[in-house]
Amino acid sequence: MNACETLKHYFGYDEFREGQETLVNALLAGRDALGVMPTGAGKSICYQVPALMMAGVTLVVSPLISLMADQVAALRSAGIPAAYLNSSLSPSQLELATRRAREGQYRIIYIAPERLEAPSFLDFAKSVSVSMIAVDEAHCVSQWGQDFRPVYLRIADFVAQLPVRPVIGAFTATATERVREDIIRLLGLREPVIASTGFDRPNLYFEVLKPKNRYGALTAILSEKRGEAGVVYCATRKTVEEVCGRLQAEGFAAARYHAGLSDEERRASQEDFQYDRVQVMVATNAFGMGIDKSNVRYVIHYNMPRSMEAYYQEAGRAGRDGDAAECVLLYSPQDIVTGKWMIQHGAPNEELSLVEQNQVRRLELQRLNTMIDYCTKPGCLRRRILNYFGDAAGEDCGDCGGCTGGRFGEAALARRSRRDAKDRQTLRESAQQDRYVAEEALFERLRAARLKLARANEVPAYAICSDKSLADMARRKPGSRSELLGVYGIGQVKADRYGEAFLEAIRAFENGEAMQLAGVSDRSDALYERLRSARLGLARVMRVPAYVICSDRTLKDMARRRPRDRDDLLKVYGIGEVKADSYGEAFLEVIREYESAIK
Repeated sequence: MNACETLKHYFGYDEFREGQETLVNALLAGRDALGVMPTGAGKSICYQVPALMMAGVTLVVSPLISLMADQVAALRSAGIPAAYLNSSLSPSQLELATRRAREGQYRIIYIAPERLEAPSFLDFAKSVSVSMIAVDEAHCVSQWGQDFRPVYLRIADFVAQLPVRPVIGAFTATATERVREDIIRLLGLREPVIASTGFDRPNLYFEVLKPKNRYGALTAILSEKRGEAGVVYCATRKTVEEVCGRLQAEGFAAARYHAGLSDEERRASQEDFQYDRVQVMVATNAFGMGIDKSNVRYVIHYNMPRSMEAYYQEAGRAGRDGDAAECVLLYSPQDIVTGKWMIQHGAPNEELSLVEQNQVRRLELQRLNTMIDYCTKPGCLRRRILNYFGDAAGEDCGDCGGCTGGRFGEAALARRSRRDAKDRQTLRESAQQDRYVAEEALFERLRAARLKLARANEVPAYAICSDKSLADMARRKPGSRSELLGVYGIGQVKADRYGEAFLEAIRAFENGEAMQLAGVSDRSDALYERLRSARLGLARVMRVPAYVICSDRTLKDMARRRPRDRDDLLKVYGIGEVKADSYGEAFLEVIREYESAIK
């Protein structure tokens, strides 16, 4: 299989997204590569596809220990043999996974960067054919990045000790030009192919609020979002505890996550969120890079983050499925005081000299000032974000709080109140208009039935009944012969002779066309909800999050297409060969039952 065929076979996608094919082709040709792509742009595909086409094993270096299990589960559900090696495994589990890896049972192995320092792992890596090393969250290698992890500096040393240097791919969502240069230099990339697809996420809406009552503003937003998954980021553990406790007391399905909790509680909270047992995750940035949930519909920052990199990475966890999502920052001047205190009192990085530590601290204060400008200065918020990361964005986006005046602020609430009153009147008028439209459509169907009757009986159409009779029939919509007798111009003889034909036309209209014209039942939405329930059942049986089975976008495409067999199912976005074999019949059965129910 070539790259496109591999993409379709395993992942169910018909074509690569922007930047993906460039990186895939580079790695397959033995060229190092650097991909700078926003969250949700599909960075993992860039190394997973070539990993499946290369001989040997691919090592994926990732700091996301809490996420590795889900990534591996998603790969296995697509028929890709994969494993992870990190501190969450017991010694016996680690030994078993390593033995299987030596036997060549895995194509992709996720490892924590700390694993590279273990002599036993180096011995393992020397004993197998390592075809590629993919470095996820590659900005962690730079001291100028917002998530500098000194252990990432060991990656180049590890590679140098392998008997044959594998091709290296580095991937990140947020990297300024200076950080990109560090990634290339510190990872030892050799003339890498670079693909930067830009930082814009058009499906995300950005807004900054300056509420007098921050918690009140939060609950107002969450009340509108009940039933939808979202994350509330707080600056401190104490704030997480306070906010989560109050939300739970008010009936919100919320969980908490911060570094002060036990491993067991953090794991339970994350699983509750991933498995949709709770809708709101209240967390510090410790929840950070451990989210691979595609249907997060909003991210709310209860406090101002200390850098644009941190803010955009955290906000970018909304809308990974490509559907519309909202990112709201609740700003208070107190956030400046808190941010400065945390920068000045943060634990020193012993990997850096005193001079370097002072440089980093000055850089952090500059980043904080950038966030203050973002929160306080007027203008387009999206343009400010994109310009910070070096994307030319000269024009206002027209769809952020800075451009529209906001969706969630006090002024927006006042506008919404006025709009709701107007909408109620519009709905009344619209309902009346819909009724007229439906009556007109039924009238035309009844005219067609009359014409068919006239031809069959070889009489003029007006001999069957008049247009006035049809108009009254369309308005009344009789459901039986007795009701038909109440229609203008329809007597006993006409009811006996032609009544059933008209009643059949009305029944057919009510079951189909009328439902769509009046908006009584959106079939795609109804089927989508049934498919969601089926996916949840499959996820529980497989003991994986629902999005591992397939994404919401896949279900929506399935509801629209309504596939009838396996071949049709393979045309659905995100359904590859293995998923069609594993889950296809369950989804097809839901569609068949639904189709039967609406006939």
